[in-house]
Amino acid sequence: MKSFYVGSLVPNDVITAEFLVIAKDIRQKKSGEPYLSLQLADRTGEIEAKMWDNVAEIMDCFGCDDFVRVKGLVQVYQKKSQFTIHRLRRMEEHEIDLADYFPCAERNIEEMFAELQGTIGNLGQPHLRALLQSVFRDSKIAGLYKSAPAAKNIHHACRGGLLEHVLSLCSLCKLTAAHYKDIDLDLLLTGAILHDIGKIEELTYTRSFNYSAEGQLLGHIVIGLRIIGDKLREVPDFPPKLRTLVEHMIISHHGELEFGSPKVPAFPEAMLLHYLDNLDSKMEAMRTALKRASSSVGEFTGWIPSLERVVLHKNRFYEAMTPVVQQEVLFAEPEPIISTKRNENGAGAQNGKRENKHEGRPARTTLFGEKLQAVLELRK
Repeated sequence: MKSFYVGSLVPNDVITAEFLVIAKDIRQKKSGEPYLSLQLADRTGEIEAKMWDNVAEIMDCFGCDDFVRVKGLVQVYQKKSQFTIHRLRRMEEHEIDLADYFPCAERNIEEMFAELQGTIGNLGQPHLRALLQSVFRDSKIAGLYKSAPAAKNIHHACRGGLLEHVLSLCSLCKLTAAHYKDIDLDLLLTGAILHDIGKIEELTYTRSFNYSAEGQLLGHIVIGLRIIGDKLREVPDFPPKLRTLVEHMIISHHGELEFGSPKVPAFPEAMLLHYLDNLDSKMEAMRTALKRASSSVGEFTGWIPSLERVVLHKNRFYEAMTPVVQQEVLFAEPEPIISTKRNENGAGAQNGKRENKHEGRPARTTLFGEKLQAVLELRK
């Protein structure tokens, strides 16, 4: 088992740990000497790493998708954790437990797949149900669908991430279809289940997540249409116009031409699928960004390219404000009140004595307040 994980690294600690190399770049210092810029990862996240010294002797002994054992210093640079490597060596296969390095969906994959099968079995439209059953009867497709990530690194980038994303999307479909009464839920769910099916061949995920040759050349939308077309041959009576609707949902789910969709959504279910897909991916991307930045300092993360913004650590922000509020309450002057007594005619008359309305109550204090009070008493 690994000694340290990315998610538990603490700034200013010197550690020896094992990581997967997901990016490697050999650069030059001003002196002309080489240095290494790496992206290291394990199942809990990623960290940028630099190696400045003694690089020439080791820079060719490893590459991307290799596992390395490194010793170095954890630091914070521009609000992000960064690892400065002092020593590095490539690990041998017998030293590696793959479960330590690849993130996996939080839920059990077989449990999630059973839930997906239940959703398919409950569809009322017989042709859509038959199409989906034909797709997932294929053991190769089912196996890849269970293990595929939903993206290379933006959202649900973990083993089982595609299945996790699709089930989340199905839940959103059911909620919103109940609100928008004219939505065809069976069609919407079919689009949700099939919209990213091309990613089972677009991405490679035996080690680090990357794009296959087909993924680079065709993309998951075209690959998805090809998979669906093959399976439609097993449902010979599938209505041609229903096929067109399903295919349109696949090709329009990115929503805009500039985002890779050949067509924009042209009917309500296609439009709703696009926005729900975008919502689920963005919320997961934000959750992941905050999780990966949990070891950084400050109330904001660094720049998150996928979201085009920095993200607020809401709890840190709120907790940082709370002590200020508490001090204002603690050291506020008690509000004086004027004591009055009734005269013989019943009219109120001030007796000139000011009383503290908090008199008789135990004073609220803190350790800081007690120490401050002690200093003030010494100065009297």
